[in-house]
Amino acid sequence: MNRRKGLFLVITGAIFWGIGGTVAQKLFHQYAINVNWLVTIRLLIAGPLLLTIQFFGKDPSQILGVWKSKRTAVPLIIFGLLGMLAVQYTYMASIKHGNAAVATLLQYLAPVMIIIYLILRKQSVLTRKDLITVSLALAGCFFLLTNGSISQLSVSALAIVWGILSGIALAFYTLYAVPLLKQYDSLVIVGWAMIIGGFAMSLIHSPWQLDYKSLTLEAYLYLIFVIVFGTMIAFWFYIESLQSLSPKESSFLGSIEPLAAVLTTVFWLRESFGIFQWFGTACIIGMIVLLALNKDSSSKSTQQSKIKKSLKVS
Repeated sequence: MNRRKGLFLVITGAIFWGIGGTVAQKLFHQYAINVNWLVTIRLLIAGPLLLTIQFFGKDPSQILGVWKSKRTAVPLIIFGLLGMLAVQYTYMASIKHGNAAVATLLQYLAPVMIIIYLILRKQSVLTRKDLITVSLALAGCFFLLTNGSISQLSVSALAIVWGILSGIALAFYTLYAVPLLKQYDSLVIVGWAMIIGGFAMSLIHSPWQLDYKSLTLEAYLYLIFVIVFGTMIAFWFYIESLQSLSPKESSFLGSIEPLAAVLTTVFWLRESFGIFQWFGTACIIGMIVLLALNKDSSSKSTQQSKIKKSLKVS
C-alpha cells in the first residue's frame, strides 16, 4: 500500500508540475510576468499554506521543532536555498529564456545525475534495469519535446545553461531531502524550504513590485494554479513520495512531467502532436510500468536505508 501511495503521489505531483510549467510560460510570454516576482510570490504563499495544513492536520509541534537543533536547522536552510529555491528559479529562468519544452528536457537529466552520484558514492551499482530505465526516460523526453528534430532545441545559451542547472538542482533536491524526511513530516520540510527560498528571493525582487491592476481575471486564475497546484501540491507530493520510493524511482517517475506539459500544449494550446512525440509518450509510459511492476521491495528498502545512513549533514 505504501508503494502504491508513493506511485500515486509522485505521478500526480509530476502532472501538476508539468502543467504548471506550461501555465507559467503563458504568464511570462502573454502577460510579461517577471520571473523573479513569480518565484518569490509562489514560494511565499505556498510555504505558509503547507505549514497551515501541518498545523491542523498533523503534528503541529514539528513546525517549530525543526529549528531547535543545528543538526536539522542548518540542513533545512541549505535545502531551502540550494534545493527548493534553486529548482524553482533555474527551471523558470530556462522557460523565460527559451520555452517549457527545452527547460523540461534539460531538467530531466536529473535521473542520470542521481545514478552517477549513487555509483560514485558506492551506494548503487549500474544494472541492466537502470540502463533500460535511463534509455526510456531520455528517449521519451527527447521525442516528446523535440518530435525527433534537434533543430527544435535552437534556443539561447542562457536557456540551456539554466536548464542544465535545473537538472543539477533537481538531483540535489531529491537526494538531500531524504535525511530530513527521516525526522520530520514532508509538509514541514517543504513548507519551511519554500519560505526560506521565498524570503531570499524577496531580497532581490519584492513581492509587491507588480502592477496588480493591470492583470486580468484570467491571469489571476493562472497565478493561483501555478502557486497552489504547480507549486504547493506538486512539491509536497514529490517529497512525500520519497517516504515509500527510492530517490532514483521518484526521479524517474517524475519524468511524466514532460508528458503532462506536451498534452497540455496539444489540448489547451491546440498545437500539433507528431508521430515521434507519440513514440516518446510510449517510452515514458513504458518506463513507468517498468518501475511500477518492480517487485523487489526488499532491495529497494535496503537501498533506501543505505542512502539515509550515508547522506548525513554535519
